[in-house]
Amino acid sequence: MAADSPGAIRTLEQLDPAQPPRRFVKPGKKIHESDDMTAFLTSKAYSDIMTFLLQLNRAMVPRKLDDKVQSWPLGSDQVQFSEPVRRLQRLLSQLESIIDEAPPDTGPRRFGNISFRKWHGIVEERSAELLKDIIGDAVGTESDSVSAAEEVTPYFLGSFGSPQRLDYGTGHELSFLAFVACLWKLNRFPKADPGVEERGIVLGVIQPYLELVRKIIKTYTLEPAGSHGVWGLDDHSFVPYIFGSAQYAPAISDTDQTPVEGSIPGAPSPADVTKATEVERHRKDNMYFSAIGFIYDVKKGPFWEHSPMLYDISGIQAGWAKINKGMIKMYNAEVLSKFPVVQHFPFGSLLSWDRDPNATPPPPSALNASRPQAPVPAPGQVPGPTRAPWATGPSNTTVPQAAIRQNPSGSSGPTRAPWTPTKAPWAKPG
Repeated sequence: MAADSPGAIRTLEQLDPAQPPRRFVKPGKKIHESDDMTAFLTSKAYSDIMTFLLQLNRAMVPRKLDDKVQSWPLGSDQVQFSEPVRRLQRLLSQLESIIDEAPPDTGPRRFGNISFRKWHGIVEERSAELLKDIIGDAVGTESDSVSAAEEVTPYFLGSFGSPQRLDYGTGHELSFLAFVACLWKLNRFPKADPGVEERGIVLGVIQPYLELVRKIIKTYTLEPAGSHGVWGLDDHSFVPYIFGSAQYAPAISDTDQTPVEGSIPGAPSPADVTKATEVERHRKDNMYFSAIGFIYDVKKGPFWEHSPMLYDISGIQAGWAKINKGMIKMYNAEVLSKFPVVQHFPFGSLLSWDRDPNATPPPPSALNASRPQAPVPAPGQVPGPTRAPWATGPSNTTVPQAAIRQNPSGSSGPTRAPWTPTKAPWAKPG
């Protein structure tokens, strides 16, 4: 499936239980250098990941039901969690409790807390028992001793950060998405009407996973993995911005294409992410605002200074569906098309390195689609920020009036950024 086709209606295939057992394999590294990215972007694994992401994304878009609109905020009682989802919730609760067994080291440190290595070690040591009821004990062909659990476990262990580098980033988040996608392919989730089980996965598994990761990051002060600093969307996560923007998209019927502009009536303005009170108001209901709220928890200062990309996006006037479409494109460019992010991603039989027969080779520009390397500034010169990848046209050259009016620092005069933040070209100034 094309990465820029969020309207396409397609679901990730599931293994046919009536067929003979497949040959499971232990996932291995295939991406060794940047030239391998073309093979990855035409692989079955890439197609499966994008298909599953779009499938989950579509499930979070509100629906037209007779004379009303049905949406699914965080904590919604309209979503009934299946037993497999509840098992995953219990798994995440067990992982959280292990934090008590590996309290953060109190000694001086410059980077991440070394006790994270103990936490991760305990999880790895107990992984077989933790995942026993999640994956099951299916094995491959008689001549093969590798089980489904042995193939899926590396994605699970790669989901919570690096114990070597003491960091966490979108590559680890991708690993958790892959872990859940493998469970889907293994028929670990029940058959249901389109979107039903997917909503349970997003609200009942992915959101609790993100909350656990945020606690781990704060407990062990994990560094951002491969962060672009202020040039990136977020230091750690990406998928909550996709699913959270889908939550505010216009309502559709089951046969409609996924919307690409507009918002559900009553949705907050995208600009509300710059207002701490509004973020606090919506973070318990929406995944986008929940992720923004975590930024407010760990960063200080003007929003447009520490999160210029998200500030840029907050000026989009075409609605949350427009943001959702852009986020999907940006995920493809910033996560899946980036060698530093996916170089450690392993491939097995479920997420295969084999070429997708329907894949179209990406244009050369796709491998460097996000943003060019910033030129080295002259002495005393401060480099400008990078715009959202789907934003085109000239950028602002002055501090937006909204930022001056907001004056987050509380000083008496207007606050100016040390560089000049930009807004999407379709956003009205001020």
